[in-house]
Amino acid sequence: MTHEPVLISTIAIGLTAAFIGGLLARRLRLPAIVGYLIAGMVIGPFTPGLVADEAIATELAEIGVILLMFGVGIQFSFRDLLAVRSIAVPGAIGQVAVATLLGVLLGVGLGWGLGGGIVLGLAVSVASTVVLLRALMERNELDTPQGRIAVGWLIVEDIFTVVMLILLPTIAPLLGGHAAAGPPGEFGPLGEMLLAVAKATVFALLMGIFGIRVVPWLLGVVAREGSRELFTLAVLALALGIAFASSAVFGVSFALGAFLAGAVVSESDMSHQAAADALPLRDAFAVLFFVSVGMLLDPAFLLAQPLAILAVLLLIVGVKWSTKFFIVAAFGYPLRTGLTVAAGLAQIGEFSFILASLGLTLGLLPMEGFQLLVAGALLSITINPLLFGAITPIEALLRRRPRLARLLERRAGALATLEGGAGKEPLRGHAILCGYGRVGRMIASALKRRGFPYVVITQDRREVESLRDEGISALYGDASNPELLEGAGIHEARTIIVAIADPHATRLVVERARAANERISLVVRTHSDAEVSHLQTVSGNIQAVHGGRELAVQMTRYTLRRFGVSATEAEAIAQGLRRRGSGEPHIDRRPRSGGGRSIIARLVRRSRRAASHDEIETVIDEPLADRGGLQQPRDALTTTKPDVSGDPIIRP
Repeated sequence: MTHEPVLISTIAIGLTAAFIGGLLARRLRLPAIVGYLIAGMVIGPFTPGLVADEAIATELAEIGVILLMFGVGIQFSFRDLLAVRSIAVPGAIGQVAVATLLGVLLGVGLGWGLGGGIVLGLAVSVASTVVLLRALMERNELDTPQGRIAVGWLIVEDIFTVVMLILLPTIAPLLGGHAAAGPPGEFGPLGEMLLAVAKATVFALLMGIFGIRVVPWLLGVVAREGSRELFTLAVLALALGIAFASSAVFGVSFALGAFLAGAVVSESDMSHQAAADALPLRDAFAVLFFVSVGMLLDPAFLLAQPLAILAVLLLIVGVKWSTKFFIVAAFGYPLRTGLTVAAGLAQIGEFSFILASLGLTLGLLPMEGFQLLVAGALLSITINPLLFGAITPIEALLRRRPRLARLLERRAGALATLEGGAGKEPLRGHAILCGYGRVGRMIASALKRRGFPYVVITQDRREVESLRDEGISALYGDASNPELLEGAGIHEARTIIVAIADPHATRLVVERARAANERISLVVRTHSDAEVSHLQTVSGNIQAVHGGRELAVQMTRYTLRRFGVSATEAEAIAQGLRRRGSGEPHIDRRPRSGGGRSIIARLVRRSRRAASHDEIETVIDEPLADRGGLQQPRDALTTTKPDVSGDPIIRP
């Protein structure tokens, strides 16, 4: 007796197609999700050739949804939300309301009815977590004010989506759809909605009261067994088991159960390990989820509906971008913050597909609407990098219209100008410190200790108010704003320190500071050799500090001292590495990779082999004698005992 291995063939076809599609997308510098969706379309029933089993793919996608929501729950952070609650909560609510209203109008205009319009509006109002986080990390903006606002905004959208996953099945009959699969309700649509909310509330309370104690305890017990395999199994059992129990016992969706399971696990000390163990399976099944969505795309239908696709795309990109930008501007944030938040959230993704799939199942959203939403997602994710690329040109365009720029940033008010008064003398020969994160605070502390005057420019309003209460000159806004630099006394300043993490904003600050004051010296934080080279070409009298290289140099010096290398020799080696610029010791001139760990490993190996004075010179590729270097015998490395008395790293 023979049978066709449908499950295995579906997984094999789906993952292979997704791999090829994702690889091509990344080669084209597009998000991998675009490749997964196109891969699904290629192996779907609407295109010729190899076809995967749609029913099996849908079941596998359900596991992907559960693990996706479980991962969202683990990463969910009320702390991140509270830090930006003043703009994230009202901003997200306002944007969701606008997008939903316009979605209803578009859906009704296309003949889908009220229910289809509501599902469309809800689906386009939610951005993709994957796309946003990847874009922010690639631009080093995740830990910037605009990055934190965008993530907080996304958290509010996620919470709203979870609530709608509860309510949609119960209100579907009121909107022209049908109830979720199961026995017919006995209490009418309104009663069923209240019952569903009550069940979900009871489930959430049980998870909050008992789950938050039992789950971390259980993970702790398993972790003490010392078996990585058992711990991974426990995490997956919790994710899938709680999701299934939430649906079977309380009648709530798998997605909500998985989200709450992840939120409970996040309270455990092992949450990071749990996330790491669930990540590979989550990614694999999430890929199958995107592939299954792509399988529903009919290319012929899409080619026949260009105007409808354009309308949905304008709703996703145009309306969402403009709404977010003007909301952020209305709260008095700098132009660049508004442009970054708007660009990062002007797309839709995984949550939109979950909502659209639910709407399709409930009979609210027609297949035509689902197709248009998937097409809109595909296009919005594809053009999202272009929106990020347009941030600097759009900001420059607005800056060339000072009245408009001041109007958009009008709420900065008094915080955007230095405080004056009878006891205040005009600043002269001072430092301008752009950015007040961990790096900026350390620099400010050193300046304050020596009594040197300085002005802080930061995009954290509360930080500005706190600094002013301490008597420190501080300005609120974007340091690349020429008017703000004028207000900070750029013409009379001795130096400007750029300690912000965003490389694009850093370049703008350098260019505009140099345009305002050709003589001013600059000290700039950078993250790559390419940034260092670029900054040194656009501006003279600049000290570009590569954070990764400095870390590698310090670790190299410390490691060599532990192996008995004298302080003089270790310092000479460190200075040679710093001057070479690449941060990589090598014998020839060909560039190599490996970073700081490679530096340390190579030099330690040479030290342990009792390297000679000449060998150390070869490592640096620059004679130490020319630098006033070592005057020790050839066996210095083998005879010198560890001496840390002069070690600057561990000096009190």
